[in-house]
Amino acid sequence: MKKIGLAFMLIFLSFSLKVLAQEEVPAHIKDHITYPVLDFHPFVGVMPIQDPALMYDSTLDYKVVLDLYGRIRDTTAIHQTFLEVARTYNLGIATGVPAEKLQIAAVIHGGLVQAILNDQEYQEKYGKPNPNLEAIKLLHEVGVKFYVCGQSMGFLNIKEEDISDLVHPAISAKFSFVTLDQQGYTYLNISN
Repeated sequence: MKKIGLAFMLIFLSFSLKVLAQEEVPAHIKDHITYPVLDFHPFVGVMPIQDPALMYDSTLDYKVVLDLYGRIRDTTAIHQTFLEVARTYNLGIATGVPAEKLQIAAVIHGGLVQAILNDQEYQEKYGKPNPNLEAIKLLHEVGVKFYVCGQSMGFLNIKEEDISDLVHPAISAKFSFVTLDQQGYTYLNISN
């Protein structure tokens, strides 16, 4: 049952990434979208569904590990994967999961490590303030835990002091997923 619900969420998230490529919220969405908790960007909202199936079940643990990877395409905008982390949180709340029962971990790896540079390093690299830091801060405030692949950092010559202090380096993304799986987290790729 848990896997069916997560499969539905994955399909929904895949569709939403295509919508994110657009510059504005389409008119048919704008009048209906809601923001249960996080509202720092138009695309972190959720569409209300009348009489939905698979709502909150108090017997389940809602622990999700999100796979964040990719590359920076627009140095002035919040990367779409961080928007999807926020949407995933809002979807959990919209499903009826109490905030204290919703545990989300996000593992960042590959070229996306550039998106978590602290503001000084980001400005040196891109000549602009890091737009992702405020999103990471707001997500951290609602309990999202961020981890970064130490292997990606090493290959990209990024030191721990170069990244946001809200993101914790792990040995690797691979074994972060293994460890979190063993702790009961369900894997969800939101970077496709």
